Amino acid sequence: MRIKAILLAGALAMTGQAATAQDDTSNERTAHEQRTFEIYRDIIAFRTARGHGQMDDMVAYLSGKLAAAGFASEDIMVTDYDSDGDPTQGLIVRYRGDGSLGKKPIALLAHMDVVDALPEDWERDPFTLIEDDGYFFGRGTQDNKYGVANLTSTFIRLKEEGWTPGRDLYLVFSGDEETGMISTRAQAQWVAENVDPAYILNSDAGGIGLADDFSPLAQSVQMAEKTYVTFELTVTNPGGHSSRPRPDNAIYELSEALLKVSQHEFPVRESELTRTYFGALGQTIPGELGAAMRAFSADPTDEAAIATISANPGFVGTLRTTCVATMLKAGHAENALPQSATGTVNCRVFPGEGVDSVKATLAEVIGNEAVTIAQRAEATESPMSAFPDEARAALSKSLAARFGTPIPMVPTMSSGGTDGMHYRARGYDTVAIGAGASRPQDVYAHGLNERMRVDAFYAGLDHWSIVLKELAGS
Repeated sequence: MRIKAILLAGALAMTGQAATAQDDTSNERTAHEQRTFEIYRDIIAFRTARGHGQMDDMVAYLSGKLAAAGFASEDIMVTDYDSDGDPTQGLIVRYRGDGSLGKKPIALLAHMDVVDALPEDWERDPFTLIEDDGYFFGRGTQDNKYGVANLTSTFIRLKEEGWTPGRDLYLVFSGDEETGMISTRAQAQWVAENVDPAYILNSDAGGIGLADDFSPLAQSVQMAEKTYVTFELTVTNPGGHSSRPRPDNAIYELSEALLKVSQHEFPVRESELTRTYFGALGQTIPGELGAAMRAFSADPTDEAAIATISANPGFVGTLRTTCVATMLKAGHAENALPQSATGTVNCRVFPGEGVDSVKATLAEVIGNEAVTIAQRAEATESPMSAFPDEARAALSKSLAARFGTPIPMVPTMSSGGTDGMHYRARGYDTVAIGAGASRPQDVYAHGLNERMRVDAFYAGLDHWSIVLKELAGS
């Protein structure tokens, strides 16, 4: 395997203080904590972003860890996929139960790929786990290699304890959740045809919100998600020599169209889930924002509350469909007029609004027939899930063990897309109860200097073993 070497001592010259995350805590940490840290450290080092060809290395690494722990080869399935021209893999691992509960299996989701990170843009090497100022830094520290490491290590922990579940459990790790979701779609079909689980638990959403002082506010439970769809806005032109400008210019026309998209607000939408979410979360968030959440829950037409919530990037997506420009491609030479210009607009569509309706709205807002709007890939629209009673009780026990006192469990609708949409679309209740914990200002998933609190990392490592023993203890 092409596993990157990870230096575990010394300091980074660029900061003078930040050091690579070290494993010299073995005298202080439990075996499970130490093992999870090592897996986390090692898989951060794999650049499992599209086009870098390291997914097979990470899959081989995880498969080797699970095989060494005693999982039989027939229970470790590695699958190969072509994700829109880029090879990737998926990993499915079965933890065989003895059937004593007489219940259907449970599938557990995580994704192994990451959004790429350019080392030259980061303050620290994004593919070396670095501990600094109470945080672990690195691409995937939150999204979603914490989920991968935690679930993998939990399976190993339970196997080493000699525990046999009363129903089958399946790890289902996808390889291109952040891009084409080809592996996700194929795995969802395979799970439906070969496992037919009772429900799905997802590590890639949910999680615990922390206050500014890092005290716990609530556990979010993702029970629905907006529809992910991307459109390409394109303007074509005959072009010509740059010394002979013409009034119609592909770049200018595209820029005008994108500006109109940026200025458009889709109408506010609400559902029982979002009203409940804001009502519960508003009880834990102080100040004007919390008051606005409570007001919206009571009256979804409250304009002042809508304005306050909309001004917060962390919550505006729960109010309405959003569309935002994310990529540009234009021109072919610096001394030629552009013959084409394309802007990529990514939309997160509120359930019930419909992808076709959003496309029509974009065309109306732009108001220029010279701008073509093409949908990049098929969108998956999925319904809201129920929260199984036994899963609710298991999560409650995990939270009580972690914090010593109950904290609210708040149903949420994710503005981002996860693997879970493809299981919901197939009729399976899919709830995300990730073990991570963070303050809103510490969420850097997909961005520069992604991080996870060190104390939150360790505090969440009993989460899945408690949940699984509650759900599958015989």
